[in-house]
Amino acid sequence: MTTRDTDWDGVRLHVVTGKGGTGKTTVAGALALALAARGRRVLLMEVEGRQGIAQLFDVPPLPYAERKVAVGLGTAADEGGDVFALVADPESALLEYLEMFYNLRHAGTALTKLGVMDFATTIAPGLRDVLLTGKAAEAVRRKNVRNDGSRGRHYGAVVMDAPATGRIGRFLNVSAELSDLARVGPVRGHADTVQSVISSPETVVHFVTVLEEMPVQETLDGIAELRALGGIRAGGIIVNMARPVELPANQLEAAADGQLDTDQLALELKAAGLDDSPSLAVALAAELSDQARTALAQRALEQRLRAEGQPCYELPWVTGGMDLAGLYRLAVALREQRAA
Repeated sequence: MTTRDTDWDGVRLHVVTGKGGTGKTTVAGALALALAARGRRVLLMEVEGRQGIAQLFDVPPLPYAERKVAVGLGTAADEGGDVFALVADPESALLEYLEMFYNLRHAGTALTKLGVMDFATTIAPGLRDVLLTGKAAEAVRRKNVRNDGSRGRHYGAVVMDAPATGRIGRFLNVSAELSDLARVGPVRGHADTVQSVISSPETVVHFVTVLEEMPVQETLDGIAELRALGGIRAGGIIVNMARPVELPANQLEAAADGQLDTDQLALELKAAGLDDSPSLAVALAAELSDQARTALAQRALEQRLRAEGQPCYELPWVTGGMDLAGLYRLAVALREQRAA
């Protein structure tokens, strides 16, 4: 398989985070579609139990099992690969862990019914995150035996729809979270294996935002947190729901300063066959001024994001609600900007 022209060549775990309301799950889905090209198999994984992926792809609620939900982005020369989805929950991940390493699935089921999982994660909140991130790490590391006897990756990439930016550092820093509870033993070993995947060059954390003050500041804080932790690589900044600015720079600044010529505007309205009343021109000028000030404020926020030095991508506002066609449109935009 040939290498694609992407900013993230060699990355196999794409963690997607963002403040609530920025479209984090939508962007994660579009990224999975973009990555599933040229026959590549991609796993899209949800860890918050909201069934957001099922709603996004308009499929029934997903179990703790990897199910195909879409065909990836294809071209005239290459067919798209397959996008599989998984809703991971800590209880099911614990059962799988006990079965894989101790052959204790039945015992684990009994323990779960007794509420031991809730008890354990109350004592050690980091254990829940280890189990969830551990599933992503397992999918990244999983290999299949090919027809020629060699071993190859089961998934070309894994996309994790992760928790919100405000807790992404703690969620991913699983080894440190368990350091006081389990210094040795199988849990410690499992946490170290998970951390080795998360801290490897094959993993990046992408930040989804919109051009508003709070989401932008949370994105900047999240990037700073990852840098302070060390070992967890910040990825791209994905500006979602961006709206184009139609006015040239000089007119935009004039509109923001309230310097529009309402008489000229009335003449233009008349030439277009619209009501040329002075009151309409004044009202339209006021609306344009408000939009121009918003656009200039958004430009300033975008400059703050770009100053971080991370690759920045812009996704358009999709009108009429998000559907599969809208997701493919976003996937195309991500590929055109080298995000996948």
